[in-house]
Amino acid sequence: MTMQISSKLPHVGTNIFTIMSQMAMQHNAINLSQGFPSFATPEPLRELVYHYMNEGFNQYPPMMGIPKLRQQLAAKTAQLYGRTVSPDNEITICTGASEGLFSAISAVVSAGDEVILFDPAFDCYQPIVELNGGRAVHIPLTSPDYRFDWQQLRDTITPKTRLIILNSPHNPTGTTLSATDLDTLAEIIRDSNILILSDEVYEHIIFDGQTHQSILCHAELAERALVISSFGKTYHATGWKIGYCIAPPALTTEFRRIHQFVTFSVMTPMQYALADFLEQSPEYYLNLSAFYQQKRDTFCYLLEESRFKFTPTQGTFFQLLDYSNITDQSDVEYARYLTREVGVASIPISVFYEQLPQEHVLRFCFAKDDATLQKAARRLCEI
Repeated sequence: MTMQISSKLPHVGTNIFTIMSQMAMQHNAINLSQGFPSFATPEPLRELVYHYMNEGFNQYPPMMGIPKLRQQLAAKTAQLYGRTVSPDNEITICTGASEGLFSAISAVVSAGDEVILFDPAFDCYQPIVELNGGRAVHIPLTSPDYRFDWQQLRDTITPKTRLIILNSPHNPTGTTLSATDLDTLAEIIRDSNILILSDEVYEHIIFDGQTHQSILCHAELAERALVISSFGKTYHATGWKIGYCIAPPALTTEFRRIHQFVTFSVMTPMQYALADFLEQSPEYYLNLSAFYQQKRDTFCYLLEESRFKFTPTQGTFFQLLDYSNITDQSDVEYARYLTREVGVASIPISVFYEQLPQEHVLRFCFAKDDATLQKAARRLCEI
């Protein structure tokens, strides 16, 4: 007998990150596709993990996260964004930003609700919306600047709009929200019950003297927002899968109702280690933008003699390269070609759009050592 299974996500296959990383391994290509750093997690942070493991901090922590870590995050939020949040009622530690996004969307989206996404949108947003019976409504960001189109947002909102998902600095385009953007957004949704989900995992990777404009900086928006962030991008520890959600008490209550049954709690020794490291070494995240700006500048400098067109990214550790001077192949086809024939793997950004964009653009991760960037750039310049 053949078992019949009705898929809840029949149109979802293996994601592009897995596909391109597998291709990179198969063809021995330099993997600038999946967004993980090649740098070591800070040694003092690793030593703190070993300490807490050896001291027996290996049992279940509180569902919402250990108190000291939540207290340190509250202090950081007050210092960086000028917002006072309660460690007990407004901060929850989660299993990476992915679980935070899942729990946040599941907490507030019901059948028939509309959720507005800005394309290219990170690939997990829409499936989570659909699993909760919602409908994703897409607004495209267009090259070369990929700015948020607020008039189009006004035109897209309907009585069914429940949630707007933002991502700044934006993956994959690198665009960032300004204080004026936040004021405009607040004006648009002021007389509605629309909520905001703000994906801010690259909050400490922003360039050229900009200041990250977190939703938490804007008092009016923060009162209706769930803000998701991550330790993985900040501390070169993407495999730890530890993130957090900051939201006002009523939203935090709903978030935790879901969170407790998705993962319940997060690895104990790493929470204690992160709490100590946040307290002892705040300069680490404060200096991260300068560290990654050097990587961005190096990668862009190495590509100046190439046939690719680009504008240096404003944030994240991704750089978009326009290959329209080279070929008219689709970005999926050309990403496969580069991996197979040139030996450099990237991500085609069209897979994150509802409607295929007209531009010919690929995303490259520059969170790599200089030798890797030099080798990759040399191959790309030979095209």
